[in-house]
Amino acid sequence: MSPVALPRRAVNWLRRSANSALIALALVVGVAAGFGAIAFRWLVETMTLIFSGHADYAAVTDHAPNPLVPWLGGFFVVLAPAVGGLIYGPIIHRWAREARGHGVPEVMYAINKRGGRIPAKVAFVKALASAITIGSGGSVGREGPIVQIGSAVGSSLARAVRLNESQVRLLVACGAAGGIAATFNAPIAGVFFAMELLLVNFAARTFAAVVLSSVTASVIARGFLGDEAFLVLPEFHVGHIYEYALYAILGLLAALVAIGFTKVLYWFEDVADKIWRGPEWLRPAVGGLLLGLLLLVLPQMYGVGYPVLENAVMGEYLIGFLVVLLLAKVVATSLTIAIGGSGGVFAPSLFLGAMLGSAFGQGLDALLPGAGINPGAYALVGMAAVFGGASRAPITAVIILFELTGEYSIILPLLLAVVISTMIATKLSKESVYTAKLRRRGVDLTSRPGTVALAGLSVSSLMRKAPKPLLTRMPAADAVDALLAAKRQSLPVITTHGEYVGVVTLTAAAAAVADDEDAGEVTVSQLTEWRDTVAPDQPVEEVLDRMLDAGAPDGLAVLDADGALVGWLRQDAVLKRMTVAV
Repeated sequence: MSPVALPRRAVNWLRRSANSALIALALVVGVAAGFGAIAFRWLVETMTLIFSGHADYAAVTDHAPNPLVPWLGGFFVVLAPAVGGLIYGPIIHRWAREARGHGVPEVMYAINKRGGRIPAKVAFVKALASAITIGSGGSVGREGPIVQIGSAVGSSLARAVRLNESQVRLLVACGAAGGIAATFNAPIAGVFFAMELLLVNFAARTFAAVVLSSVTASVIARGFLGDEAFLVLPEFHVGHIYEYALYAILGLLAALVAIGFTKVLYWFEDVADKIWRGPEWLRPAVGGLLLGLLLLVLPQMYGVGYPVLENAVMGEYLIGFLVVLLLAKVVATSLTIAIGGSGGVFAPSLFLGAMLGSAFGQGLDALLPGAGINPGAYALVGMAAVFGGASRAPITAVIILFELTGEYSIILPLLLAVVISTMIATKLSKESVYTAKLRRRGVDLTSRPGTVALAGLSVSSLMRKAPKPLLTRMPAADAVDALLAAKRQSLPVITTHGEYVGVVTLTAAAAAVADDEDAGEVTVSQLTEWRDTVAPDQPVEEVLDRMLDAGAPDGLAVLDADGALVGWLRQDAVLKRMTVAV
């Protein structure tokens, strides 16, 4: 669906006033995202009421029946997901297949590979399909749909005024930020979600536009939905310094849960793809029966599950049941996505973290009865840690938990656990819960154009003779002369024993000679800065990002297994090889 063209006079003004235009358009996108989030939330609540007869069936006990079909009793939950799938399955299949799944990977793909182009119809199809999925019992979240809805709005508006690709991408991110901000009453988290996960760019102009959109959407949502925190909780705090070690352990466990969730999620998709042989539009209805059976056993898995999450944080469940809920949520969310449901994985990540943290905290309280352990605090930290490990977005994880709960008192353990979870998850698994979906389709968002020409090449095939190194004891003035004579911005530095210790830049050496009162006593060892190195047998593709991101236009040192300087890999040699091949 092509965007509606704006009046020519408005288009011309927007093109002439690029900076003002982006700010104005970001404001418009924020307004649209705010109202879109309100409408989507209403739609989810309406569908939940229709399919279950209750405002949130996850909060209902004793398998309460749906008042619309009382003769079915609690067994209506078996049919609800199947009936919902019978409705949203054909809608997605007919009008927007990209609306299937959890949404954020599709936005990431559009920004990185399609110049931000997202059809306008995706917003409508995604809203309806996700509302039906969640309302009929699908165990998924609201954030994925609202990100895709807001992004589609931003993309459509940007293309309507014929902006360039970078500007289209920016407005897509503005829509995503506005959607997150309005849905969760978290304007700061909306900004960092867009910047950290979608744009990976913190430029001043970009940041300003995203902030404006996020704040605007949040103000609109607060005007209609109120200004209450996501969870209303008592104040938590760290009682003893040794608890930080316990939070670090929680970060480790959260990383394992995040990785396990990601792997199970896509394993379910693989299995569903292999065994399903019928028409794709019918898959959600048939698979919905399996989901319904799970809901019959554990109705707490119905929908997003925020009441269950809050109960866990408040200590309403025992350890055994918390573990059951954690495992069941992994299965329920994976099954919902695998059968073709539409919904996000952010809320399930928070759910898993709450169950993990509460169980961990209760276990500690039982082992250390006099230590004043508060399981609720561990539940809150676990929520952010699991999301951080799953998404690889630690800044967003910390800020969004702070905004959702308003609990500043646990910010230090929160930072510690999230960083540990993210680091361990990154070490154990390259892909996040979002990028894994794209990687399975053969899409690598980190790949650079022209890298195919580097396939099979090792560093030794492109490296050159290393420049004459400087000695650590050399005076700074002599280093300046050597750098000027070599016509280089930096030179390697070695000790008297030939050990590579880093580089000295012309800027640092010249500044020391010009500004230091004791310039004659300054040596190279005082000016040396570490710069990454590579090995001769490493693939060039593997070290390309390190070379380009290291801020080293002169290249990187090549060291052998003994640490001796044996060559130099220059940027121009690599880029020339890529250019010639193209």
